[in-house]
Amino acid sequence: MRETEPWKFLDAYRGRIFTSKWPTIPQLFDITTDRFADRACFTIYSPDRVSLNYRETREIILRVASYLASIGLGPGSHIAVTGKNSPEWAVAYIAVLYAGAVVVPIDYQLSTQEIMALIDAGDVTAAFIDEEKYDDIKKGRAGMPCFGLARSMETFVYDLEPPQGFAFSPPQVEVQSTAAILFTSGTTGDPKGVMLSHENLVSDCFLAQANLNISEQDIFYALLPIHHSYTMLAVFIESFSVGAETVFGKRMVVKQILSDLKEAKITMFLGVPMLFNKLLSGILKGVREKGALAYGLIRTLMAISGFIKKTFGVNPGRTFFGSILEKASLSSIRICISGGGPLDPKVFRQYNQLGVDFVQGYGLTETSPIITLNPVEHYKETSVGKVLPETEMIIDNPNEDGIGEIVVRGPMVMQGYYKMPEETAEVLSPDGWLRTGDVGKLDDENYLYLAGRIKNVIVTEGGKNVYPEEIENEFQLFDEIDQILVRGYIPEGKAVAEEIESLIYPNQDWVSQNNLSQEQVETRIHDIVNQVNQRLRSYEKITRIHILKAPLEMTTTKKLKRHSAKE
Repeated sequence: MRETEPWKFLDAYRGRIFTSKWPTIPQLFDITTDRFADRACFTIYSPDRVSLNYRETREIILRVASYLASIGLGPGSHIAVTGKNSPEWAVAYIAVLYAGAVVVPIDYQLSTQEIMALIDAGDVTAAFIDEEKYDDIKKGRAGMPCFGLARSMETFVYDLEPPQGFAFSPPQVEVQSTAAILFTSGTTGDPKGVMLSHENLVSDCFLAQANLNISEQDIFYALLPIHHSYTMLAVFIESFSVGAETVFGKRMVVKQILSDLKEAKITMFLGVPMLFNKLLSGILKGVREKGALAYGLIRTLMAISGFIKKTFGVNPGRTFFGSILEKASLSSIRICISGGGPLDPKVFRQYNQLGVDFVQGYGLTETSPIITLNPVEHYKETSVGKVLPETEMIIDNPNEDGIGEIVVRGPMVMQGYYKMPEETAEVLSPDGWLRTGDVGKLDDENYLYLAGRIKNVIVTEGGKNVYPEEIENEFQLFDEIDQILVRGYIPEGKAVAEEIESLIYPNQDWVSQNNLSQEQVETRIHDIVNQVNQRLRSYEKITRIHILKAPLEMTTTKKLKRHSAKE
């Protein structure tokens, strides 16, 4: 049975290393180093395996923090970190906090001009930058100290040292002080700088563990961009909070991912629905290739396995499907966690049937980000999880189905948007309630069921609200479709009521492997839409289809930029 308060071990350090309910991030790293000094901390496998243990990592962090202090960077400074996922990125991030400064993680896949715009918006006074964009940013922001995240660079982070004799002691920082400013991905407009305190991040890290059993034995995989709140908290900070190892992945390429999973023996694999859909599709394709009889037998065993697991809490899937999991490089994985968007319940169910504990969560950058998580022992396939401890959630203005805006209050809720008091006041009340802009419903056990975004709602004839994300979910397991975006449109001759259209970008691998003509592609896509329409309510049916020649624009965390989509 899982410990209901897995943060109890902190009591032994309260009064000695920290005094508040929660430690700051540097204090937490000190505690972990004291507990697990010789365990692996940060590791990379490409091109060669390089690993640092906690003691070594802390020594480098302190040296870098001391250097920052020696050139006048500390409390009051905002220091950006922008680069590929790497141990160097992680060291720079923590070193900034040890120096008492605020860290500003920036998406490295943005253009140089966009990065410099966020540097300005965040009042950044220095920056750690990867090699490809270092020279351009240094030139564009002359006079701003810049440090490198690649070994080939003169100002390489690991080589930074204070002058001989410089005395450094990490400044005392309040747990309620700002630790990070995270810029939202801007799928619907200009990015906002979300201010998160040490308390926001550390409390969220540990409260999530009430619904998730992790330990120093785990190996986390940092594959998604680490600047994003999801990977930053759920992989990076979660991992070092318990003395686990973080393995950094650099490329979102299935072949490289499978190689990393196998070589590193990953146990905690966090991803987005698109990634898990692709992996599951590959597994099921391999099963189908065994022939109709074998496929039918395996799917029957999967159903039996899922029933036993759900009903009796026993997991026979790893015994039944050990060879399949081994071939898919998933044999070492203990838990898969999906976030960053809704996941088709069928995908959730099939991973669990195969013996992989698969959970999903919900949150947003403004909540550090996790506010719900499905417990492995008592998961609900159609839910995005149970509300975390010490977190209040209400559904505002629910309709007849209990669906309304999700409003939340808890220690993980942001301080506000940086230098945007009006935008902050629109979503955050003086007593700490945050309007998420998402809609959903709660059940009697405090599990959340997500419907979609308020801004995306389609109002059809009769005033019925349709959430496009729910319809898009119905297409997740069709290999023929790479991307789908559902939205409302007003047909000619109608004044107000919307109908529903879909923008579909076909899977180009499917097209080329089967040597399909445009007519054949269109026929199959229309067949799929008709098949899905049969499962939808009358007012949810898609009445217009656009088949796209080019993919839709996405954020670096693989979310569609819905409002930039054109046909």
